[in-house]
Amino acid sequence: MKIKNEKGIVGADIAISVVVIFIFVSLISMLIYNINLLTVGQERMSEAIYIAINEIEGLKIDGYDMYKDSNLSVNNGVVVDNEMVKEGYYKTITVIDYTDLEGNEDKTAGIVKKATVTISYMHNGEPQSVELSTVLSKESE
Repeated sequence: MKIKNEKGIVGADIAISVVVIFIFVSLISMLIYNINLLTVGQERMSEAIYIAINEIEGLKIDGYDMYKDSNLSVNNGVVVDNEMVKEGYYKTITVIDYTDLEGNEDKTAGIVKKATVTISYMHNGEPQSVELSTVLSKESE
């Protein structure tokens, strides 16, 4: 029985090892890319929520009377503000009287308003938005 003594690396061994290394490197790079993409998306959403919360707080500080006589009508509501807040983030503030909401037609008008803040932004080539609402009430005189 003859046993061959092979020394060195064959071309097929090198090709197989290159393919295996390429597969592992590509899998790891795709994982890193997807994790980065998700992280950036969450950061942009967090920033949009932060902007929306600041706008809601500003609406509450301004109070009810600030929005009672606007004239930019959209559906039953009034668009109070529509502008770029920060690079890549756009806000739309809509104020609707409580009686204009479905099911509240029999209530007294001019006491409560629903204010909605919508922050729009782009992520990964797709439009995204965050919407927060609050209630503004007329203080008793």
